[in-house]
Amino acid sequence: MIDSHEVDQPNHYKYYVNTKIATELTRKTLVLILAGGEGSRLMDLTRWRAKPAVPFGGKYRIIDFALSNCINSGLRRIGVLTQYKSHSLIRHLQRAWSFMRAEIGEFVEILPAQQRVSKEWYKGTADAIFQNIDIMHRHAPDHVIILGGDHIYTMDYSKMLVAHARSGADVTVGCIEVPVDEAREFGVMSVDDKYQITRFTEKPAQPDAMPGKKGVSLASMGIYIFSTHYLYSAIILDAENPASSHDFGRDIIPKIIRDGHKAFAYPFVDDDGRPAYWRDVGSLDSYWRANMELCALSPELNLYNRNWPIWTYQTQHPPAKFTFDDPDCRGEAIDSLVSGGCILTGSRVKRSVIFFACQIEKYSSVKDSVILPKVYIGRNCRINRVIIDKGAYIADGTVIGEDPVEDARKFHVTPSGVVLVTPQMLGQNLFLAPDQTPEDLADQA
Repeated sequence: MIDSHEVDQPNHYKYYVNTKIATELTRKTLVLILAGGEGSRLMDLTRWRAKPAVPFGGKYRIIDFALSNCINSGLRRIGVLTQYKSHSLIRHLQRAWSFMRAEIGEFVEILPAQQRVSKEWYKGTADAIFQNIDIMHRHAPDHVIILGGDHIYTMDYSKMLVAHARSGADVTVGCIEVPVDEAREFGVMSVDDKYQITRFTEKPAQPDAMPGKKGVSLASMGIYIFSTHYLYSAIILDAENPASSHDFGRDIIPKIIRDGHKAFAYPFVDDDGRPAYWRDVGSLDSYWRANMELCALSPELNLYNRNWPIWTYQTQHPPAKFTFDDPDCRGEAIDSLVSGGCILTGSRVKRSVIFFACQIEKYSSVKDSVILPKVYIGRNCRINRVIIDKGAYIADGTVIGEDPVEDARKFHVTPSGVVLVTPQMLGQNLFLAPDQTPEDLADQA
């Protein structure tokens, strides 16, 4: 929460925000964002969309965080590599990220899998970069930043870029401190006292601890900065290796270390030297939990920082509206995020994230839930620990999140008891006109 005495009034009053100015170093750097992931652990949330296109935080898409980090860091030459169910992602990129000026070397280019090198789709993260090697040559960067488009965090990449350039490393790997028990799910780095990587293991059964920090491991964030000439040789050699899985974490980085090249870890920490905010929202439970964290009084992820805005595409909606003030019928939201275009008519929302253009009718309650855009919740409903996907219609009197056995019959219930509800699970087909039946759609096909 912002203390009134800490508000920078002149900065707060401005109608614009200041991002970092591009330097000669950032100008000669190309960013490639890997955004082709299937996101299968998000279940039906990725049935029609790629993981980076999944909505997050009331108004954003997951990929907006990586892209905003680039813009705020002074990096303006960006390529986004897409593959899996990419239509909604591409549509979002076209609408939200077309404000760059190509005439002065600023761009967000969409690089779909298009069999540029061989007659195959992207076979791995390293192969995805290799298949776009001609595009990298065209831009002639001195350095290439490779990162994933499916994590939630705010990070100044320019600081990591400066550290890479000063070290003379062939590659620098962004990393975060995690407990050893959790490190089994990540690529783990062993480092010396100067943070030079001595070993890199993908999802090890027994992760190594950091020097001087028992019980803590260095986990890869999937952020790599390469000196361009070295990246070219690494991915070409990897492409020629039939035994490779063509993945940075499994193949490229371990080989760099085995061959004795300079690889450094860059710890992602805050101003006090503590591990900074970074979330992998790859499962339904972690996705729900990261959204719920935003409802805290002072969340670790500050969406209200005018010096580090999260950019996105916004449809035009009026302000959120809360109606009725009777004791048993009052429109209210407590410890919640409620986006534009929402109408809470005599309903109560607590510790929830409500995306834009949702409507919640009289006598209904929503608790500890994530409600994606354009959801309608009828009267006398009780919704608890639920994720409801975009466009769902919840009928009057519906109760979800109180009976796990009953919920599991209709919906998907996670190990921690979070319930995922989609229009398809409710028998609703969003692709039909109001007067159509599924048989009509089959006839048209």
